[in-house]
Amino acid sequence: MITGLWLPIVTPFKDGAVDFKSYERLIEHYLASGIDGVFPLGTTGESPALDAVEIDELVERTVATVAGRVPVFVGVGGNATAKVEKELKRLERHAFEGIVSVCPYYNRPSQDGLLAHFRAVAAATDRDVLIYNIPYRTAVNLANDSLIELAEVKNIVGVKDSSGSIAQSLELLARKPNDFSVLTGEDALYFTMMANGAEGGILAASHVMTERFVEVGRRFAANDIVGARAAWAPLAPLVPLLFAEANPMPIKYLLWRQGLIASPECRLPLTRISDGLARRLDAIVGERLAA
Repeated sequence: MITGLWLPIVTPFKDGAVDFKSYERLIEHYLASGIDGVFPLGTTGESPALDAVEIDELVERTVATVAGRVPVFVGVGGNATAKVEKELKRLERHAFEGIVSVCPYYNRPSQDGLLAHFRAVAAATDRDVLIYNIPYRTAVNLANDSLIELAEVKNIVGVKDSSGSIAQSLELLARKPNDFSVLTGEDALYFTMMANGAEGGILAASHVMTERFVEVGRRFAANDIVGARAAWAPLAPLVPLLFAEANPMPIKYLLWRQGLIASPECRLPLTRISDGLARRLDAIVGERLAA
């Protein structure tokens, strides 16, 4: 099963180009921090802003740098099923373990369309498939009934659940098959979802104070809810700041301030964080350096 804390890693840029040196340094840093999996080419990785050559090199470098120490699931999704199938074929030479595939966005398919789409994606690869349900970005919500039906497909192994509805998420945890992984993508609900039986989280916020996020998961694995609550306490006020402006702009700013990447730049249409948010994030950096 897919479990633990997974990092949807940023794609660093410098002077408009992918900064592979910073990227490989980031991977080593987070592996040393105890993450359980790496997810390149997600929303946090600004995948829509990357071209095919950059995507190929990012996947190749991710696999080479991770070197089997944790699983790698690559973001491969889209709103045209045939194009997703072609992208899977194009990337199949790389030795990653699975994919994270977002619900088709913009064209707002029916539940029947979502079922047919993910069945076709799963049939196009022999790798594991993790579905990514995030209605506030895609304008379509994969219903729990549909998701549980898709869980019967052999290589659809779980979901990154960012439904935005705590009721829907808790119902999914109560109904899901035992061998189907629910990893929350709602960073602010990490403690809540773990307390209700989620297998883990795929959390952009875990770029910051990573060891604390890892500790939350370890405490839950040890059935120590008091310890998990204590580990979560300093994270609860941090998470909203990291999403106060468009992700991953605040996260990249903090990584840059800590010297983990060479530049905080994103690609258009993303720009840079406001001066007000920068001041608030600077205070976090100062507190961490003083600790």
